[in-house]
Amino acid sequence: MKKSHYFLLLCMLAGCCIPMQGKKTKADNDRPRVLVTTDGEIDDECSMVRFMLYCNEWDVEGIVTSSSVYHWRGEGHGGPHNWPGDNWLEPYLDAYEKVYPNLVKHDTRYPTPQHLRSVAFLGNVDYKGEMEKITEGSEHIVKVLLDNTDPRPIWIQAWGGPNTIARALKSIEEKHPDRMAEVAAKIRFFFIWEQDDSYQNYILPVWGKYNILTIISDQFEAIAYRWEKAQPDHVRPYFEAPWMKENILNGHGSLCSLYKAHGNGKFRSEGDSPAFMHQIPVGLRNLDNPDWGGWGGQYIKVRANTWMDSVPIKGFQHPAKWHDKTGWGINALRNKIKSTPEQRNAYFKPIWQWAEAFQNDFAARADWCVKSYGQANHAPIAKVKGKLNITAKPGKRIKLDASKSSDPDGDQLNFRWWQYAEAGSYKGNVALDGSDQAHASFIIPADAKSGDTLHFICDVTDNGTPALTRYQRVVVTVK
Repeated sequence: MKKSHYFLLLCMLAGCCIPMQGKKTKADNDRPRVLVTTDGEIDDECSMVRFMLYCNEWDVEGIVTSSSVYHWRGEGHGGPHNWPGDNWLEPYLDAYEKVYPNLVKHDTRYPTPQHLRSVAFLGNVDYKGEMEKITEGSEHIVKVLLDNTDPRPIWIQAWGGPNTIARALKSIEEKHPDRMAEVAAKIRFFFIWEQDDSYQNYILPVWGKYNILTIISDQFEAIAYRWEKAQPDHVRPYFEAPWMKENILNGHGSLCSLYKAHGNGKFRSEGDSPAFMHQIPVGLRNLDNPDWGGWGGQYIKVRANTWMDSVPIKGFQHPAKWHDKTGWGINALRNKIKSTPEQRNAYFKPIWQWAEAFQNDFAARADWCVKSYGQANHAPIAKVKGKLNITAKPGKRIKLDASKSSDPDGDQLNFRWWQYAEAGSYKGNVALDGSDQAHASFIIPADAKSGDTLHFICDVTDNGTPALTRYQRVVVTVK
């Protein structure tokens, strides 16, 4: 029996009327809102392909071309950072339009090509850090932030410099100072480094008092240009040419054909992808908990509500600005500072530890561009019975039950329970009984202190091709 027929049969037996294709699995008003600013560097273009394949997971509020210290209009003629043109996004929108009819067979929430075009604008691109000019891009950000009909937070991503974001915020400060606190309350920032001075010179001094959740990432280098130095041996095959050619580059439609891998097919760079991978709802509950860790990395609070990478050096003090001259990871990879393999491994692990899962997921999305629902694979639904946040005393046995997890294709499920020690404050090892079963259990250690937290992840992986994984996280607080 074909797996699509199997799923339909299950639905009929359960008395449900979920359509076999294009079913909605989350309420639209639960989805994160995202707004991208990008400087169009070659790895931004690679990230854009992945972004478009996942844009069913969010409400896409904007795609705004901006600049950075590396990339601005008229810069780099003949150099390594050639400006791709003000309209570099157009071929990607055209390609998305071509594969859209097949994508919606897999999820009807994919935004129409017309919608993506309607929210794509040119921002402040004349020069690095330029934020004096009011642009279509900055005005669109203003419009989105001043719209009070949607109370949900909005994740504003800076794949390049945040200068267009800064211009938008300055316009709000100048024209609507009475609404600054209201606007700030809905903003969440995710910056790939500080790629110009506008955050330090304007956003932080003027808007810092509102304590906006801000993630500034350096560990993105795990999947950026120097990924081969940042990843352990067992992860690299998912980025090498054979895997990329088979799963992304060849035979997967017009959008994936634009993916700018190296000439031999090897993965080039997606340094900007963690900015939106953080918001892919895979069940890790990391969205407003940057220290919990997820596909976009794991971060620590370094000041106010600013989150940066955890540096594996005792007593390390994060500098005021986190960029290519000060980021610990990039300078460790460039051999500009002393570091050990163990330190580099620990630093980049928050991203590369999920690489097999998110690369397989990427491959499945590439299949969605060309295959029917029944021919492709779809992620399982991980479900843990009972509370996900538990309070208990040392010595108590905690029972875990993921047996209600399911798969939309009727695939067999495999389970793996594991302690995410880096995310919890209790750092000791906890023995898990039944760690490879739907039912597992553990005893809260006797030496755990009141207030300690322990994080346990349930990986639920199907046996489809490619195998896909979703998660549930159980957090125990010791009392």
